[in-house]
Amino acid sequence: MSLKGKKIVLGISGSIAAYKTPHLVRLLVKAGAQVRVITTPAANSFVSPLSLATVSKNPVWHNVSQGDEWNNHVELGLWADLMLIAPCSANTMAKLALGICDNLLCAVYLSARCPVMLAPAMDEDMWKHSAVQHNLQMLLQQGKLIIPVAHGELASGLIGEGRMAEPEAIVNFISHFFNPQRLPLHGMQALVTAGPTYERIDPVRFIGNFSTGKMGIALAEALAAMGAKVLLIKGPGAAHTHKEGITTVQVESAEQMYSQAMQAFPKVSIAVLSAAVADYKPAQIADNKIKKSGDTLDLRLVKTPDILASLGKVKTAGQVLVGFALETSNELENAQQKLKAKNADMIVLNSLNDEGAGFGHDTNKITLITHHKPLMPLPLQTKALAAEAIVNQIVALLHEQNPS
Repeated sequence: MSLKGKKIVLGISGSIAAYKTPHLVRLLVKAGAQVRVITTPAANSFVSPLSLATVSKNPVWHNVSQGDEWNNHVELGLWADLMLIAPCSANTMAKLALGICDNLLCAVYLSARCPVMLAPAMDEDMWKHSAVQHNLQMLLQQGKLIIPVAHGELASGLIGEGRMAEPEAIVNFISHFFNPQRLPLHGMQALVTAGPTYERIDPVRFIGNFSTGKMGIALAEALAAMGAKVLLIKGPGAAHTHKEGITTVQVESAEQMYSQAMQAFPKVSIAVLSAAVADYKPAQIADNKIKKSGDTLDLRLVKTPDILASLGKVKTAGQVLVGFALETSNELENAQQKLKAKNADMIVLNSLNDEGAGFGHDTNKITLITHHKPLMPLPLQTKALAAEAIVNQIVALLHEQNPS
């Protein structure tokens, strides 16, 4: 992992995660980068400028002027190959999104012509607040790169999302940014389906399920992190992603998801079908709202297209097709049968009998099933970690198909 000759400006904002930044600077310097550090006034309460100056081998900048000298923020912004803001607090994120310039870090940010990466750090409730997510969306639309937050223990003592990524993960993210050809899925196209489908009964009612799409989104993000360009075909729901490398197509019904998947499949090397597609839909959709007129209402249901089976029939050499099996009984037997019947390369099995797995959770407990390898049961873990395990197995399957 080499960053030799790369010039990086590291901006540090006021967050408890700032205590990790001397280690981050040391790793960047060890990888060959030149690092210049800017701190906000609040950051100096969490980390010593002296320690940062020692590991970076450069003075730490924290004011627009120091003594009788003016710190040229324009020059620093032009010097850098990359500006990294880590940790990036909710307050700093808001300032960057709106172009507010009340400290040196913001001034350099507004002067920088290089790519900008942000490593957010805050409590889970702050991270998920609509205002923070709005600011995040604005920054993404402005072309800024977001290093995913981690899941774990937070400063509040709670467990959840919002932790700043660990220094090793940040350096790895930067290395892949400068050397994208090193990613195992670089140049590949991938397809992911996520979420439920809604099958309309009338203009106001539908048949659906409790899927949120979180697992599919985690898979799309894991594939993109490995270098793939991902088409995410997503059913209804509030969960979303803004990660670079992912194009989202929103659908509602099984028929729409089937149509999009069939159209995209010939162009991709990887297809992961994690959506909870309705197996049946009403034979007819009422034009008007069905009025309550009796003690019972009979609906005639017909099958929806089987997307996994349909893709399995047209799968060609070199493509990896992954399906999901959510079971409540005879889990392993049903999943293994599905693997063969649908011509898939891997089935991801999870059971509603496992606490913390299934719809709506941020965690999952899965077993990976392939044709020629032992079963791979995984412990209960975050969906992000489960997605990484699935993608690592996909990389292994691709390598087996094409060892060169």
